Amino acid sequence: MRTAVESLESRVERLEIQKASDPASDPLPIHCQLSTLDGELLLPVLASNELNMTDIVQAEETHGAAIRRSPDTFQFIRFQVDGCVARLTLNHPEHNLLNEAMLRELADGVGSVSETAAVKVIVLDAMGKVFCGGVDIGEYTADRAFSMLDAFHAACIAMIEAVKPVIVVVDGPAIGGGAELVAYGDLVIATPRARFALPEITIGMFPPLASTMFPHIIGPKRALELILTGEAITAERARDLGLVNRLVPEAQLQTAVNELIAKISAQSGAVLGMAKKAVLVGMGMSLRDALRNSMSIFLNELYRTEDSQEGLRALLEKRKPQWKNR
Repeated sequence: MRTAVESLESRVERLEIQKASDPASDPLPIHCQLSTLDGELLLPVLASNELNMTDIVQAEETHGAAIRRSPDTFQFIRFQVDGCVARLTLNHPEHNLLNEAMLRELADGVGSVSETAAVKVIVLDAMGKVFCGGVDIGEYTADRAFSMLDAFHAACIAMIEAVKPVIVVVDGPAIGGGAELVAYGDLVIATPRARFALPEITIGMFPPLASTMFPHIIGPKRALELILTGEAITAERARDLGLVNRLVPEAQLQTAVNELIAKISAQSGAVLGMAKKAVLVGMGMSLRDALRNSMSIFLNELYRTEDSQEGLRALLEKRKPQWKNR
């Protein structure tokens, strides 16, 4: 039977996001976020910095075959589907600190709408003045560390594997785990109120999810600077680095979000998913392998869809295509 660590790595390997590692060679990293909002410093109280194999196997048995939660039972995520748009809203006042249940709700919510043909776009936003202050340290005791890390992986992998584009809307600070959630979105719209930080290094830790994704987004040198210093950056700097796609004034935020949704949802839902897959799967490959992968999706998957043929007919007939999303 595979260990829980191998189970987590296998999900990441499938998308070629990171290279496989030997789970037995290193202790399981504890992914702990540091919240510094409003000048308040929250530190974890951990009985141990490592988990033994018994803890890991018990966690796997407990969470490995978890049943997907129904959105109407969510406590920390507001879930709404309006036409072709699914909106998931972080709702854990007052700093939207993440806990295991909240992360599993996020994973289950994204997973459920990813399988809904009528939905073309997923929007992740937050209630309140803070997008997310990181992980709730009160949840991070040694006996729960694996469960929390597993839930965080599940949420981020769900966002990557979703066949719908995920738009993250940031209108306040995104600290630690909050910045990591932003990184795993496909497109990011932010206001000047947003700021981003990975302060784990200041308490003797590092952010494993950010350490994986940030180098792909902003490059290894800039990722190292943010991770090794723990310094916060402004929304303007995040845009310049490539972490944020669009920076808009607070008063224009909803208009900008709606405009982006309209442009994306006007396309074929089936083709949107294939385009996302071609980009993200190719990230962990050599240029040659990524090109081969993209061409395979184009020839073996795209050309089998009705929408690809409809698009060509509409072009020849000089009319707007009528998508069937298949």
